[in-house]
Amino acid sequence: MEMGLPLFYAFSLLLNLASVAFAGDNSTPPCSSQFNTKCKPDSSGLHLTLYHPRNPHSPASISDVPISTILSHDEARVKSLAHRLSKIPSSRPTSLDHHLDMKSVSDPLTPGGSVGLGNYVTQVGIGTPAASYVMVVDTGSSLSWIQCRPCAVSCHAQVGTVFNPKSSTSYHSIPCSDNECTSLRSATLNPSACSSSNVCIYQASYGDSSFSLGYLSKDTLSFGSNFTFPNFTYGCGQDNEGLFGKSAGLIGLARNKLSLLSQVAPKLGYAFTYCLPTTKSTGYLSMGSYNPAGFSYTPLVSSSLDDALYFLKLAYISVAGKPIAVPASSYSSIPTIMDSGTVITRLQSDVYTALSKAFLAAMKGHKKVVAYSILDTCFEGKIASTTVPAVALVFDGGATMNLRPENIIISLNSAKLTCLAFAPATRVSIIGNTQQQTFKVVYDVAQKKIGFASGGCR
Repeated sequence: MEMGLPLFYAFSLLLNLASVAFAGDNSTPPCSSQFNTKCKPDSSGLHLTLYHPRNPHSPASISDVPISTILSHDEARVKSLAHRLSKIPSSRPTSLDHHLDMKSVSDPLTPGGSVGLGNYVTQVGIGTPAASYVMVVDTGSSLSWIQCRPCAVSCHAQVGTVFNPKSSTSYHSIPCSDNECTSLRSATLNPSACSSSNVCIYQASYGDSSFSLGYLSKDTLSFGSNFTFPNFTYGCGQDNEGLFGKSAGLIGLARNKLSLLSQVAPKLGYAFTYCLPTTKSTGYLSMGSYNPAGFSYTPLVSSSLDDALYFLKLAYISVAGKPIAVPASSYSSIPTIMDSGTVITRLQSDVYTALSKAFLAAMKGHKKVVAYSILDTCFEGKIASTTVPAVALVFDGGATMNLRPENIIISLNSAKLTCLAFAPATRVSIIGNTQQQTFKVVYDVAQKKIGFASGGCR
């Protein structure tokens, strides 16, 4: 990915700006509904409200964005994830060939997963006193970041005011010598830089050319009065450009040690659960302990490709109760990950072809039409849920997602077109959020397993 002149100018400015460190207390703000948090006196876990990005009642709704735009950016996300797992080196941007006052510029920039427009959002508190901000939630990212004043280069439009570090008594920047600065390479796949005032500079770049650039910082993260995390490490973004919707920033839930998950794990436990809602309701994200009842589990698979992502093994897919006609080896020929930000599930091409063929056979009487964007199994008009054949995703160990019609097909162009919500892939299979909607999904990293339960939300 070419960063080009905007990123070069951002680097040049940030390298010469002095970052002000603020000392302060870690006073705890009162429990408030502004964070959409259910405060639990036993501190057994925290629960945040999740909003579908196209829910018109979302605090950062993109309901006015055409579905074709979302699908095109979904494809950009998938391509960048495949690029990331293939470990294909990126060409070093020419803008970084200029002499910069950095401790490390020799390594090429590598794009992370594309944020795209398919991510769910929630609200968290940052600073002391705490203020609430709308944040993208992403299991495919590690470093969390938020747009910060003075927006030395650029900030995209967001809901509410941009975070001002000077207004927080608990904010401070991280020096270049800190271990967390040297850990940025594994968290963002990009090298860190160092400002003229010895402040660590992060660069989080994404496959769709979106990026955030700024100072690595610490501050108090709040989820109501029962859940405050002093010295939370995150990026204070001074140049944030691209497709982040109207959010203030991003929460990373991958397994890297700089992710939100890893930072809150010592207090809450190394697990999180979510239910991704449809456009018509709300869901939740819960950090920490959970009730294991009702879940069926599949092991998390170890992978040398990227130890921050959530790999699992898809055993087989059935349509109308019958496994699709594809060799078992096809399922494991490329890696499979769970991802909250990919909209449409991607399957190894042979597996997808077999699924499409079986689905078409079960949909006799419905007129097949030409492809729409990345979707090529499409039908004319709206389809009643009663005519949609049952589809099940069965994982290693027997964990099963019995998909509802809404998880299987999507209506497009004001219901003039209905398509199977799956697409082929060549390098990585991805279980996307359309298929995950309304399921309770637990990522129990401590026990190295992922669990599924139906009926978590609507």
